[in-house]
Amino acid sequence: MDTILGIGSRVRHAEFGIGVVINVKSNGYVVTFIETGVKIVKLTTPLEIIELVEPDTDLVSLFDVEQSLSRILQKWADVSEIVPLGDKWKGGKLILKPGRTDLASKELPIDAFFHKIVMMRDRLRVLEQRINASSIDDEEKVNMQQYITRIYGSMTSFNVLFKQPEHYFSGEKTAGES
Repeated sequence: MDTILGIGSRVRHAEFGIGVVINVKSNGYVVTFIETGVKIVKLTTPLEIIELVEPDTDLVSLFDVEQSLSRILQKWADVSEIVPLGDKWKGGKLILKPGRTDLASKELPIDAFFHKIVMMRDRLRVLEQRINASSIDDEEKVNMQQYITRIYGSMTSFNVLFKQPEHYFSGEKTAGES
């Protein structure tokens, strides 16, 4: 559907029947249907428009405001997002065992090690942003960005610790990747 519905629009859904749009969100319409109650309908769902109410153009959703503030804070305030450790690693230990038998092993809680990895990733991101905002010439910016990208690539071994793939380190993409 190419038409954007405003609050108050009357629609017909193939499965849920006739309803009224009561809210518009970034991921869909909140519609109260006569027979089935309140449902969230994706923006791409085909709806028959019974009565169109033009959307307000000056409204900003709370979601949009939160997303914008979050991005700004992460970018400029050196604020770290909460990055969860993979469930299988919770309560685990990292054991560093020396090659020599006369030396003691060192144990470190995985969550403490993971926190250091996340802090390093976040500081690399801040460094990237500061490079982009700096007054150095473009060629030097590109060289520094490529170097940081190679650092990310070196850190991909630690991706196994992350719970969610969107937090992974990623380095240079080869031809064919997007």
